[in-house]
Amino acid sequence: TGRSVDSAVTLGACIHAFDWKRDDLNPLAGGSLAGHLLECGPQATGGNYTDWEDVDGSMDRVGYPIAEISPDGSFVTTKPTGTGGTVTRGTIGEQMLYEIGDPQAYMLPDVVCDFSMVELNQIGENRVSVKGARGYPAPDTYKASATFADGWKMVAPFFFVGMDASRKAKSFAENALKRTRAKLRASNAGDFDDVLIETLGDDSHFGEFSEPGRSREVVLKMAVKHRDPKAAMLLLKEATGLGLATPPGLSFFSGGRPKPSPVVRLFSLTVPKSDVQISIDFGDGPVNLVKEAGAKFSLASIARPDSPERPATDESLVQVPLIQLAWGRSGDKGDKSNIGILPRDPSYAEWLWAALDTGTVRQRFAHFLQNSDDPASVERFFLPGTGAINFLLHDVLGGGGVASMRNDPQGKSYAQILLATPIPIPQSLAEAL
Repeated sequence: TGRSVDSAVTLGACIHAFDWKRDDLNPLAGGSLAGHLLECGPQATGGNYTDWEDVDGSMDRVGYPIAEISPDGSFVTTKPTGTGGTVTRGTIGEQMLYEIGDPQAYMLPDVVCDFSMVELNQIGENRVSVKGARGYPAPDTYKASATFADGWKMVAPFFFVGMDASRKAKSFAENALKRTRAKLRASNAGDFDDVLIETLGDDSHFGEFSEPGRSREVVLKMAVKHRDPKAAMLLLKEATGLGLATPPGLSFFSGGRPKPSPVVRLFSLTVPKSDVQISIDFGDGPVNLVKEAGAKFSLASIARPDSPERPATDESLVQVPLIQLAWGRSGDKGDKSNIGILPRDPSYAEWLWAALDTGTVRQRFAHFLQNSDDPASVERFFLPGTGAINFLLHDVLGGGGVASMRNDPQGKSYAQILLATPIPIPQSLAEAL
């Protein structure tokens, strides 16, 4: 296919093997979940895992995940014997939460999946059973992606070493932009459509919760967007010209200069299934398939689970980093990012829900959110089957993908940022960690 749903290669094999029909909704959801876990390969066997040091010594020979799927859609995840990596509740749970929005409305062409009641059980070494996925009828639309050109961007890195490296880098960036904008005005080229200055090495990704300490080496990234590639390129020319008139400690990377690249933006939409004719060609000509009508899906039809209540305790509370209580994984969907938080022990779920409300997450990511004052910019979902929480952050990636000028245009580091959040728990629980 030109482009298919990542999980479809697994679901298609299941439909063939088990002769599932359109109304086998729970099995279809289970097969889709198996495909979702397998689609990113070793991310289910230790890759990008919160507890990376538990598997780091074997990742050079990591094994890809295997799903042993049953006719009812439940399955066991494992990996080839003798390979590196690991298969645990943590690795499988993180991947289940990866790049999903509403866990009760994960929409695919063949079924709308509800993963909220999925149960994960460690049944042996490198063996985790997965069951409890539920399905709604297939929607009456297909998801589609369109792209359009939106100008040019220039991204240039610089390095500063020495005392106050971060302040030196920001001073250099400000002066380089002043020079460039003066030239743009003189040539009547118009100002930049967007400017992004980021520093790596001074904790800036943590926003107002940063703890920079003594920042003695940073990477400065200057990025601009303009309708004219020559105007975008001008920034690098002017910044290079300032190389001998900069605060001390500037160094360049030798071996070729960056060049302007086109900004390609994504526009996501749905297309009625009735408007799309699907054909399959086995080599002797195309065969048209019967169009599937599907069913209109409404979020109002979902029965939402009860939220956990804050536990009652007479103990004094102490704060521990979230990472001591949970695993986390994050990813992107266009200009949105999700952050999945899975409690290491189900008994922690109530404390996590009490501490991690949408306001807390908006505050932690205010420097990335386009509309951090809008309560709707962050959504929160509860998954009772695992005690997990999934957050969906809207308009948070600077356009997302190749359109973004961010250091992290796909939100891959967002879980790591959230895992530093202090969580209040009873003293006795903290001592038992």
